[in-house]
Amino acid sequence: MKATLGAWPERALAAALGALQTLAFVHTAAWPLPLATLAWLVWRLDRATPRQAAGLGWCYGTGWLCAGTWWLFISMYVYGHLPAVLAAAAVFALSGFLSLYLAAAGWAYAKLRRGDALDPLVLAALWLLAELARGVLFTGFPWVASGYAQVDSPLVALAPWVGVYGIGALGALVAAAGVKLLRQREWRPAAGALAVVVVASLVPARFTQPAGELRVTLLQTAVRQDEKFSAERMPEVLAWVAAALRQAAPGLAIAPETAVPLLPAQLDDFAPGYWQALREDAARPGRAVLVGLPLGDFQAGYTNSVAGLAGREVYRYDKRHLVPFGEFIPPGFRWFTAAMGIPLGDFARGVPNPPSFAALGQRIAPNICYEDLFGEELAARFADAATAPTVFANLSNIGWFGDSAAIPQHLNISRLRTLEFQLPMLRATNTGATAVVDHRGVVTAQLPPHQRGMLEAVVQGRAGVTPFAWWAARLGLWPLCGLALAVLVLRWRFRPKAGA
Repeated sequence: MKATLGAWPERALAAALGALQTLAFVHTAAWPLPLATLAWLVWRLDRATPRQAAGLGWCYGTGWLCAGTWWLFISMYVYGHLPAVLAAAAVFALSGFLSLYLAAAGWAYAKLRRGDALDPLVLAALWLLAELARGVLFTGFPWVASGYAQVDSPLVALAPWVGVYGIGALGALVAAAGVKLLRQREWRPAAGALAVVVVASLVPARFTQPAGELRVTLLQTAVRQDEKFSAERMPEVLAWVAAALRQAAPGLAIAPETAVPLLPAQLDDFAPGYWQALREDAARPGRAVLVGLPLGDFQAGYTNSVAGLAGREVYRYDKRHLVPFGEFIPPGFRWFTAAMGIPLGDFARGVPNPPSFAALGQRIAPNICYEDLFGEELAARFADAATAPTVFANLSNIGWFGDSAAIPQHLNISRLRTLEFQLPMLRATNTGATAVVDHRGVVTAQLPPHQRGMLEAVVQGRAGVTPFAWWAARLGLWPLCGLALAVLVLRWRFRPKAGA
């Protein structure tokens, strides 16, 4: 008798389990939960037809992404003033579209499985390709990629070797190998996966070395998104930012993304002499400042930028990986953005592989908001070890998403980045999480979210290049893609002959 895998109750269960496992992206001690729910999915895929497998994969993925990114609803409904039904439909449509990659992986697995010891590797390869597609195609949206749920698990020992996507693929291998062990008493895949994790955990993997200490002050402005561009509120916020930067202890002070929401030329309308005063204050000995603000003009285009002030020089970093709808409008979607009241814009993109901000004996590499999801792009800065960053600085404003899971999710994303590169991350944000994360992925200091304040800490810069940084700087994510394709070619090459 065939199992009724296409039945709606089972699809609903797949969606529910996909949603349930997103708890681990916030509460990282729950890291076994995604592995357990994935093991259930593999258990069902092992008996599914290709069509049924595609349906189960799509439902699991849609539940996963709806639960993991539901806070997008807040930006569209609360701040964009879309009708609630349309905002909810947009979140579902995005989740459903992105889950087509997982549906394709389920379909392909049902076609390629053979009931042998290679099946777990095939499942892991397809899982890896699906996650790479979601993270790269159409500018990419890798939020809640499966590897982020493992930031506190033994699997994270492989972060400096294979990055977040490699960790996700290994998690899929562990889940599939466990199913193979339980269902068929096939121990070889499970033993192989376990051996990889144990060896990675036991082999010393310190690829960076101390490169001096840096005293930092991180500002958290705590401005509601609907007040950020308010003419009544702006003078008070600008005054607080200037006072906080001036009062900061000697060292590096960082104000978050668009902490100054106006072009330097526009500032005199609200605070005469403001920009010049910031520059003069940062020019004092032993001081440096990073501040988020828009730059540019009508002719050259506008950018979401970070200005670095130290001495008399002005460093500039322009955001390169822009947010669809928020910072650029995809072709054919202007009607959608026109329906929202958010001040959207088509920003110009920054240059690839920008130089670091050299100050106070460190090479500080800024990135803005969700740019720190793209480890392969940050890795481009490590092509030359002599100029590689010693500290990351993330300047964010996720006030668009209120008091939601987006804040701890983003913090855990930053933690995974520090483990991939074995560098610290300084996070200065509008509403949270403003924090210092060391090169081991440990949060050493943090402000409560949604409270205005200044976080003072000392961070240790690090010099060196991890294996992940080395190969991703030169080849991007192609080695992972090639490895996954090699497994699928191996399966196709050694498939049983018809009638055998």
